[in-house]
Amino acid sequence: MRRSLSLATALVIGTAASLAAAQEWSKVRIATEGAYPPWNHTDASGQLVGFELDLARDLCARMDAECEIVAQDWEGIIPALQDGKYDAIMAGMSITDERRKVIQFTDAYAATPARFAVLEDSELADYQSEQDRLTLDDIDTAEQAAVDDLRNLLDGKTVGVQVATTHANFLETQLSDAVDIRKYDTQENLDLDLQAGRVDAALASMSYWQPLLETEKGARFTLIGPAMTGGPFGDGVGLGIRQEDDALVEKFNAAIAAAREDGTIRRLAEEWFGFDASS
Repeated sequence: MRRSLSLATALVIGTAASLAAAQEWSKVRIATEGAYPPWNHTDASGQLVGFELDLARDLCARMDAECEIVAQDWEGIIPALQDGKYDAIMAGMSITDERRKVIQFTDAYAATPARFAVLEDSELADYQSEQDRLTLDDIDTAEQAAVDDLRNLLDGKTVGVQVATTHANFLETQLSDAVDIRKYDTQENLDLDLQAGRVDAALASMSYWQPLLETEKGARFTLIGPAMTGGPFGDGVGLGIRQEDDALVEKFNAAIAAAREDGTIRRLAEEWFGFDASS
């Protein structure tokens, strides 16, 4: 008669099997905000759509993984990942050193500069910077002069920004001594206050502004100042993953590389943003 496994042995085998299955990552839960078009948003029928939704489906197919995409409010999106509510964040999240302290990132799949938006009839609308583009990783004299020029332009103004973003980080580190920073839970709520004149300017990604300017909602907005990258704006946009899940990062990185190489990311970026925002 065959002896049955002891409870302890069964638990060990079961745990090992579970760990092995987890490392295969045949099923992955991905969180997105669902309120940051065209990266991700919820359409009139209640479906999550956008650049990242299309890209997520493509990456999951390349990984041969069954992916479930769930909506999660931006504020608290990292703690919920750490708590195991889902396995990855794909929500227009910039890769920064501060965030790397608590999570890890895949390779970047997109990278777009930040710009200020104002109402077209604002006294700020005619501003022209001597610098078209600022790279803030290592600020030289000319770049610092351009930042100082922005500080003087916006001195005493109210500038809106979405909470817990690299754009908020830039305002806090570079302009907090000059501007009144007003933070919003979603970019859409910020847009409403910009339209109503309750803020003088708003800071967000060019990949957000560009499509918006072509709609009725953004028809009264215009962009001012240089396009800004690097430094507080991070190293592009990637998926956020728990520190311990190296195998999942590797799978996503291989899929991102393949999607970049065959032009899929470029095609989706042009479709959703109107320009090539691939990293």
